[in-house]
Amino acid sequence: MHESSLKQQFIHPANEFTPVPFWFWNDELTIEELIRQIADFEAKGVMGFVIHPRIGIPERLVYLSDDYMALVEAAVQEAADRGMTVILYDEDMYPSGSAKGLVMDGNPEYASRGLKLAKFDCDEPIALDSVLSPGDTFISAQAVRKDTDRLAEPSSSVILSPQDGIVTFQPPGAEKWTILLFIETYSRGTIRGIHFGEDDGEPHAPASADLLNPEAVRKFIRITHERYAQRLGRYFGTTIRAMFTDEPDILGRRHLKGLKPWTNDFLTCFIREGNEEKDLPLLWLEGEDASGVRMKYRKAVQKRLMAAYYRPLSEWCASHGIVLTGHPAGSDDIGLLEHFQIPGQDVVWRWVAPEDGKALEGKHSTAAKCSSDAARHRGRRRNLNEFLGVCSPGGGWALSAGDMKWYMDWLAVRGVNMLCPHAFYYSIDGPRRAGERPPDVGPNNIWWPHYRAFADYMKRMSWLMTDSRNVTPVAVVCKEDRLPWRIVKPLYEHQMEFNYLEESLLVSAAELENSTVRIADQRYSVLLVEDEEELEEATLQALSRFREHGGIVIGLQEEESYPEAFGAGADAGNPMLNALDRYLERDVLLEPPCKEIRVSHVVKDGHHFYVLVNEGEARYEGGVLTAVSGSVEQWDAWEGDIRQAEVYPKGEGTYVRIILERRQSVILHVDPKAEPILVPARSESSPVQALMLTDGWDIAASGFPIIPEGLGSWIAYPELKGVSGTAVYSCRFELETVEAGRPLTLDLGDVHEIAEVRINGQAAGVAMWHPYTVRIDHLVKQGANELSVAVTNSLANRMDGAALPSGLIGPVRLLEHS
Repeated sequence: MHESSLKQQFIHPANEFTPVPFWFWNDELTIEELIRQIADFEAKGVMGFVIHPRIGIPERLVYLSDDYMALVEAAVQEAADRGMTVILYDEDMYPSGSAKGLVMDGNPEYASRGLKLAKFDCDEPIALDSVLSPGDTFISAQAVRKDTDRLAEPSSSVILSPQDGIVTFQPPGAEKWTILLFIETYSRGTIRGIHFGEDDGEPHAPASADLLNPEAVRKFIRITHERYAQRLGRYFGTTIRAMFTDEPDILGRRHLKGLKPWTNDFLTCFIREGNEEKDLPLLWLEGEDASGVRMKYRKAVQKRLMAAYYRPLSEWCASHGIVLTGHPAGSDDIGLLEHFQIPGQDVVWRWVAPEDGKALEGKHSTAAKCSSDAARHRGRRRNLNEFLGVCSPGGGWALSAGDMKWYMDWLAVRGVNMLCPHAFYYSIDGPRRAGERPPDVGPNNIWWPHYRAFADYMKRMSWLMTDSRNVTPVAVVCKEDRLPWRIVKPLYEHQMEFNYLEESLLVSAAELENSTVRIADQRYSVLLVEDEEELEEATLQALSRFREHGGIVIGLQEEESYPEAFGAGADAGNPMLNALDRYLERDVLLEPPCKEIRVSHVVKDGHHFYVLVNEGEARYEGGVLTAVSGSVEQWDAWEGDIRQAEVYPKGEGTYVRIILERRQSVILHVDPKAEPILVPARSESSPVQALMLTDGWDIAASGFPIIPEGLGSWIAYPELKGVSGTAVYSCRFELETVEAGRPLTLDLGDVHEIAEVRINGQAAGVAMWHPYTVRIDHLVKQGANELSVAVTNSLANRMDGAALPSGLIGPVRLLEHS
């Protein structure tokens, strides 16, 4: 592709790369209001949405009824007229799979099921009819010797066969034995409904369906998918691009405690994976090889769930010209994404966040790579993440625009290329504003007037990460249901890119070519393993063949596992990195080093791009050396700007000078066919304070009970502690001289939390996170100037009764730059 065309696509990306927010339909719906909101989305650059029914829909509007479908059809038609994308949602709320309980209408046996354990002494016979409830199925009876919750000797367990419905056992000696009954039963799980009174724990919460039962799933598809196809089939493959399935829960929410997922005839699946009937106690009790039994049980559940649920949904979508998207329940359930044409994941509850190491630590820190690497290794073009749901500090409405930007960067640099904000609310009236997974991250929040900047940013980053290949020779071998994070944390901190590669794909889909593992478009010469003891025998054999052909396998504890990988000078503090440096040339080096910078190197249409993101709280200023050298441009996805990068010689290398402020990203476009354009090395001088604006501020605040005086937080006034709104700060300042081309920056200091700046009546810019700085040299004049700053604070003060700092606190300064 011609470079100029590539640049135009970046600056003005196609609408297919739009954010696709969840749109909560949560109130009395009218066609007129739906159309008005869709037009508002388009005006802000949002060219798609997921129609998501939520709690708050009136009871008279019955799910999937003609009246309901008429509203859906009106929204889809409006989207079609505007060239927008619609994703349909396959449930009345979530988790998916029961069609608001309709799957069980006429088929109560389709309700979700589980396996329970009942314990009895051996003293008296056990009559099964006194133990089994209606709908229960006897699975197994076993006599075991156990000490508290541990089997004394699993191999000595005895399978008991009931005689005339009676289970008995005569212990062979004086040791204490226990009879265990394994009973398949209804889980009593539910889903969240769309009407008040149908939420978790409420009396009318719909029952969850048995997702491991193919017949129940077929009925779910008939009720839901076929209904949509019947009414909206003419839009499939054009306006309607996908069906979203949302974290299916085998047991359902609020299910009976102590159950394990189970269904009819599942004992056969349990045994097929290498277990025995005698292993059932180890699902609950500790004992020899308990971890191995549980691993094989999880694999049996995953295989059944994929065969009974995900594959039929995927095949239905493919046969109707759309794709399956959404996500499983677990943040690292990468194997369950096998049948998704657009693999997805979910970042919620601030389990991932800028603070407390949550960006890199814990199983939820793998959610972005889960979807992107599942897509990479399956040849899928797009992958999705539903993000921002309850991601405020402490919950509620305290999510800031800066944190929202942080999540966008966290996802993009890890390869997510379809962003699904959670959520835009149809209404925030009454209990909807506080009780339904807040906050609204779209039309009902303070950043909505400026949302075009966010939408364009997401489009540009999604465009870059689509139809591109990330460049890394490193794969981290993982389970289908667990992505190791400890082994990859130092890779992130040292800008070393990697991809997760599932055991099953390594064994079945990857090809070994000389010393390289090939799968889809990826090539790996180094495989990392966190815990080799967890790997299956077929995986160990694959790793052995890889080593024999010259491939490198490195474990987390390398000094013990592969001492030949280390030289005498190895840094004992980080042996794995030392091993990698022994075998690989770094693709990216920062000077000075910084553990908060994340990097992704992608190749798109033959062009090299390095995406750098600052995930920390401090400004980074330094140089970056890339393995690919050439002419370098700096592409700014927030501003939609492209300019020549500052490239200068340093030592033996050629560095690109970068400044990454807090919540900032930068893209370096490297053309290896062109010589670098060098600039002389220069010493940086700090900006000089030209003027301090402390006094003389006038404040206007329409609707406030009182007007704050001067700079400072509004919550210093008791009358303003529960106020959310906008105050306009105005002052005048004098400039003796104005030198053309000399940068002049307005630094607002501390602000809470969005500031719109005007100079002499002209818009200068909007600052939505720290540092609150705006360039104003193009707007100022010699002599008197007028400054106006409209500050809008968080909605959490009004919605949650919070007392967050609010307003323009300062200090406010004008800064000149040399």
